Amino acid sequence: MHNPFKIGAPQSNVRGLHIMIVGGGKVGGTLVEQLCKEGHDITVIDTDPDIIASLTNTFDIMGMTGNGASYSVQIEAGIADTDLFIAVTGSDELNLLCCTVAKQVADCAAIARVRTPDYSKESAYLREKLGLAMIINPELETAREAGRILLMPTALEVGSFAHGQAEMVKFKIPEGNKLDGMTLIDVSQHIESNVLVCIVERDGGVNIPSGKFELKSGDVISFVSTPKIARSFLTKIGFNVRQVKNAMIVGGGRAAYYLGNQLLRSGIDVKIIEQDKKRCEELSILLPKAIIINGDGSDEDLLREEGIDSVEAFIPLTGIDEENIILTLFARQFSNAKVITKINRINFHSVIGKLDLGSILFPKYITSEAIIAYVRGMSNTIGRNNLRTLYYLVDRKAEALEFEIEEESAITSKPLMELSLKSSLLIAGIIRKGKIIIPSGSDMICVGDIVIIVTAHMGFNDITDILA
Repeated sequence: MHNPFKIGAPQSNVRGLHIMIVGGGKVGGTLVEQLCKEGHDITVIDTDPDIIASLTNTFDIMGMTGNGASYSVQIEAGIADTDLFIAVTGSDELNLLCCTVAKQVADCAAIARVRTPDYSKESAYLREKLGLAMIINPELETAREAGRILLMPTALEVGSFAHGQAEMVKFKIPEGNKLDGMTLIDVSQHIESNVLVCIVERDGGVNIPSGKFELKSGDVISFVSTPKIARSFLTKIGFNVRQVKNAMIVGGGRAAYYLGNQLLRSGIDVKIIEQDKKRCEELSILLPKAIIINGDGSDEDLLREEGIDSVEAFIPLTGIDEENIILTLFARQFSNAKVITKINRINFHSVIGKLDLGSILFPKYITSEAIIAYVRGMSNTIGRNNLRTLYYLVDRKAEALEFEIEEESAITSKPLMELSLKSSLLIAGIIRKGKIIIPSGSDMICVGDIVIIVTAHMGFNDITDILA
């Protein structure tokens, strides 16, 4: 009835790159872990010898203690042979300087993490003038993902493809819902034919379902469609899909600023609770339409006084994971708010997954997804079919990938039924001239299409990797 996911090995056509990473903190460590799995040669530079020791003892990489912006340090670390240079220290200025030095010394691509709002507004200018391949802002990307969820609060996650033309929406089937007991064929025939259910999570297992797969309450399903059709489908099965009217954010850091700004532009009232008085004054200038409260967001009395029992969305964005989790659990108990929990560390991922935390965002994953997609594009030794977007799914057991088809290949201009595809893989959508096609066996992939793939095989970097 269904195909259980089997974890696949990285594809053999991946060309191992020489990658230098400056900064071995949370994001740097996550990148090292994933890039090592994908067969790349990694060198890490950090000023903290303990961080270098920890990473080199855990992974098969080279490590060097020193200033990553130093010409001599980069030379000694092997910048001359580097294909990709990534700077993810805690300082925007240092990251930009590191990349500038690397670009002057070597013929390599460079990626900088830049989080300050002033720089983010100028990211296109900086990228062009400094010759950077990418500027990544974890807090901004986290805020964008949170914003997409709050526009469709029924969803646990909302992934965007093709500049928003298609979405992958994840939600849980509640008790008594009409989907309970329906097969996917029934869903297609009687509710909505233009959505494709890609993944069903049940009792700790993960399935790529066939049309005969029978849904049950408690299942967590992910489907692909256009934003308009996604809302229509959720409405038909009994969900309220209107965006929230107001939101309470605890913590006034960069992510809170980015999210508050985004929500205000969408017509959502915003209240931010921040303990630091100076930061409150800054936020009141940056976000004049928001209500800024100077106080301890972990104070139960303050939360009640500020209306947590009636707020429609609650998002704890403090820098402490444990505080974010406790605040979310408190909100789940005392309000009906849509909650989004930001978690930086992933050490206790299995435990976190068992808690009722609503939507969970991992900024490290959001950052690494964008960088890994770029790396796979560089590694592509087959053709010019761009990997544009990558999402990790189901605790990184699967991936959703967006490819832009730029040339003819073994998968183009043939009915899908004639292609020999790998198992544990689904062609979830074809976007052609701005319209999404939920593919059948008679549909074809053509040059110019954008194709969404969901797979448990890790490491795809070209569309032809889908072939068995």
